Amino acid sequence: MIIPYQELSPDALQALVEEFVTRNGTDYGNCETSLAEKVRQVVQQLEKGEAVIVYDTAMESCNITTAAQAQTHND
Repeated sequence: MIIPYQELSPDALQALVEEFVTRNGTDYGNCETSLAEKVRQVVQQLEKGEAVIVYDTAMESCNITTAAQAQTHND
């Protein structure tokens, strides 16, 4: 189930995006990017519709994924 990012409180959205960007470690290639910048980039992707928040009812958890991946899982 896709959850519109606008339905989350600002604090909940911030916490979700921070957890998402820090989940897979800190190796980001040649250019180190701050946490604030990574969060800003993900929020921009949500605003543009390039990324979506998906709630997994079986796991009772949220994740952020690309819109294309979310569409594939809904087909």
